[in-house]
Amino acid sequence: MDLLQLRYFQVVARREHISKAAEELRVAQPSVSRTIARLEKELGVPLFDRLGRQVRLNSFGMAFLRRVDRALGELDEARRELADAAGLEHGRVTVAAETLLTVTPLVARLRNEYPGVDVRLFQSNADTMVRQLGDREVDLCFASQPLAGPSLRSVELLRERVLLGVPTTHPLASKDRVTVAELAGEPFVTSRVGYWPRALLDRLFAGAGLRPVIACECDELGTSADLISAGLGVGLVPAMSRGAQTPTGGSGVWIEIDAPGCERVLSLVWREDTYLPAAALKLRDLAQVMLRKT
Repeated sequence: MDLLQLRYFQVVARREHISKAAEELRVAQPSVSRTIARLEKELGVPLFDRLGRQVRLNSFGMAFLRRVDRALGELDEARRELADAAGLEHGRVTVAAETLLTVTPLVARLRNEYPGVDVRLFQSNADTMVRQLGDREVDLCFASQPLAGPSLRSVELLRERVLLGVPTTHPLASKDRVTVAELAGEPFVTSRVGYWPRALLDRLFAGAGLRPVIACECDELGTSADLISAGLGVGLVPAMSRGAQTPTGGSGVWIEIDAPGCERVLSLVWREDTYLPAAALKLRDLAQVMLRKT
């Protein structure tokens, strides 16, 4: 039994699909299949139930995965501790956020102070962040929704009002405040399910006994203002974006929404039972200083 077999097994167990695991590992699918078969032969028990290329962990596999996760997690942390011994000049931090615009100024500040730091970024929704933290794929998550999971710790970075963004030519543009009922039937520019703007939109409408009309679902939340300005629909926009021009040079009108809990709460989340490298600790400190001032 070697580390390569354990790494392959861990990815296949998470993906529960041989081809998808091979794609993530960047190796040929037969190589993954042979490696898993050798591992099962060495252990003397099957680890998966097979359904073609789709596989499911059985009871032996689940028990083995718990041990493998623990062992590989310890090795990964040991490697990172050793890398930290060289100082921040050669450190590494892996971050997930719902929109990378949130972390851009933080990463710029970190790289300016420590050019040698290796920064890896993921754009992830809330469910993906929980999995990434659980699998130790990321050190820190910037989340605008609560993340629930064992050993997770969070600190609130900012709390801001969320406004309604409308094109300057929209009939509502002259109003200072609107109710959710007034927005019934309006086409909305929002995010995909799993991201905070969609979660907040669905909650506000559900509270009024309504369902929103979705005109556009964005992958990158930073494009919403541009699409609103273009007249594609209305949308929820954080207060800090008020007055900012869109990338195409347009602008919108921001209106107060008369509804309880119409706000965004940005939190920083990490695992308290996992070693945080020096670069992650530095970025965490920067976030608490820079974002709490906004």
